[in-house]
Amino acid sequence: MSTSAASSVTSGAPPVLGALGLFTVLLGAALPLIDFFIVNVALPTIGEDLHAGEAVLELVVAGYGVAYAVLLVLGGRLGDLFGRRRLFLGGLAAFGLASLACGLAPDAWTLVAARAAQGAAAAAMLPQVLATIQAGTAGARRARAMGLYGATAGLSMVGGQILGGVLVAADIAGSGWRAVFLVNVPAVLVGLVLAVRAVPDTRSPRPEPVDGPGTVLLAASLLTLLVPLTEGRAAGWPLWTWAALLAFPFVAWGFYAVERRADRAGRTPLVPPSLFALPSLRRGLILLAPFSVGFSGFMFVLAVALQQGAELGPVAAGVTLVPMAAAFFVVSLCGPRLVARFGTRVVTAGGLIQVVGLVLIALAVRRDWPDLGIVTLLPGGAVAGAGQALQMPVLFRVILSEVPTARAGVGSGVMITTQQSALALGVATLGSLFLALAPGMGMRDALVTTLLAQLALVVVTVALSLRLPREVG
Repeated sequence: MSTSAASSVTSGAPPVLGALGLFTVLLGAALPLIDFFIVNVALPTIGEDLHAGEAVLELVVAGYGVAYAVLLVLGGRLGDLFGRRRLFLGGLAAFGLASLACGLAPDAWTLVAARAAQGAAAAAMLPQVLATIQAGTAGARRARAMGLYGATAGLSMVGGQILGGVLVAADIAGSGWRAVFLVNVPAVLVGLVLAVRAVPDTRSPRPEPVDGPGTVLLAASLLTLLVPLTEGRAAGWPLWTWAALLAFPFVAWGFYAVERRADRAGRTPLVPPSLFALPSLRRGLILLAPFSVGFSGFMFVLAVALQQGAELGPVAAGVTLVPMAAAFFVVSLCGPRLVARFGTRVVTAGGLIQVVGLVLIALAVRRDWPDLGIVTLLPGGAVAGAGQALQMPVLFRVILSEVPTARAGVGSGVMITTQQSALALGVATLGSLFLALAPGMGMRDALVTTLLAQLALVVVTVALSLRLPREVG
């Protein structure tokens, strides 16, 4: 720990998150999001090398995403209880070990297990990032830090797919697809060294014990929803998938009832229903869900369509996203100034811009298929990326703007759980729609139809953005 970080803890002064500490926690935030998307372009190679069928490959994606989503809120609570720096370090180290296990996996089922462990480690680490930002910054510094977090999240999700294509094609030392996981190991080692020096130790001043019944019921709720939706199509929709989906509303209601009862009795539930009394958090989460569903579905479907339909290699498929990533980066830097001037109407404008980008992409697909590439998709990708940059960072800031510092871990855990669950749902729903339509309609028309479905989701986000609080704290 650096001298400044140590003194802030021992003197009782509020902890201060400096520039190096902010860089370190943002590195920790980037790794899990990169890994959610990095496998999209590597799946065909993984399947060939490990002789894995489609259902097992779905588990390589779903095992990570489900473990990640299920444990996020618990990870936030444990950070509040035992110290966010400790959970960040432990989660980061475990993420590195799980990544190493993924890269060395001798067979598909070992890879599935290692991916689930990777998701669990990410769930311990990521809530501490936002909670540390909330506790270690204030005012304009917090606004800048939250803007950088949102920009990092967006770039990580787009950049992960680009990086995956480059690493698979580079075949470094004959590693092939394994490099998409092994690349995490040196990044984790750097992060651990920096975290020990620069990340301040923060925790809730009134630590709240873990809510056992709430934890079990939340996990059951997410499992009964996410597992059948992510595995159902590849497994042929067996009876257990329908039984799980039928059980979901009852389990979810049970979770809500238990949490409400605990809240009214003065105990500390895992997800306090009173937290949703905050208009900014409630309305922001409702908007974040369709945005994330559309984002992840788009990324997955585009990777499949470009590689299997347009027959692009992993690098060429990844490079088509460079204009989107570049536009996202540039526009996200302007976000804080635009929000200061126009408030949350920036989110509405971003949604409308994204609509234009998706229309341009759909027109390019319909006109030029299968001769797609960076040039044909550049206008739509750049416009869509700019629109996304005006939404995601601002939404994160809005959602957490009214959450008390003492509940920063819980608030960030709830937000990231919503985002991660929606990302998994996007792959399951839009991905399944595309894969179901492709045999009958052909790849081109299936891709255009899926883009129109995402367009409908963006229209929903535009409408919901009008209900956000006008000013951002």
